[in-house]
Amino acid sequence: MSDSLHGMPLVRRMVKEHRRTLITMAALVALNAVVYGTVVYPLQQRVANSQQRDRDSDEALALARAEHEQATGTLTGKARASTELATFYKDVLPASLAGARRLTHLRLPQLARDANLRYDRSAYDAVEERGSTLHRLKIEMSLGGSYDAIREFIHQLETAPEFVVIDNISLSEDATDGGTLAVTLQMSTYYRDETP
Repeated sequence: MSDSLHGMPLVRRMVKEHRRTLITMAALVALNAVVYGTVVYPLQQRVANSQQRDRDSDEALALARAEHEQATGTLTGKARASTELATFYKDVLPASLAGARRLTHLRLPQLARDANLRYDRSAYDAVEERGSTLHRLKIEMSLGGSYDAIREFIHQLETAPEFVVIDNISLSEDATDGGTLAVTLQMSTYYRDETP
């Protein structure tokens, strides 16, 4: 491209006429690049690093809070379990062998009569559990009656407030009364050993 009036290319003419402005602009662009490289970019990296540290700190804090909640929940659960166990020992289990016999001796035959079962016999045997403050009272009962009556008795026994565990059930046909069943139940209840 050339300037027809002066015979000089247009670009050279512009550079010649605006040399100071162009040099100033080039110096400002170079200064801008140096300032960006030495000041702005490092500050930008520090801010990014600071933001990453903040995110890492927030994650660590959330993890620490979750661990604290879990530990608090474990302590609360342990305290609640201890309280419930103490309540179970105090309010549900009998305090002695006599209490355990009293609890079951009358109640089990009564449940059998309520379920229309024939009460044949029962036997009790106290068993000392080694290394435990609880002792076991083994109970064996022989009953006779219909299948539905046996089911009713077992249901009543399992929903009764007395703590009695069914260990074994044996069913057979009653030889003395055709059409009925003979059932032998092996059960257990536990009582506390309150000897010092």
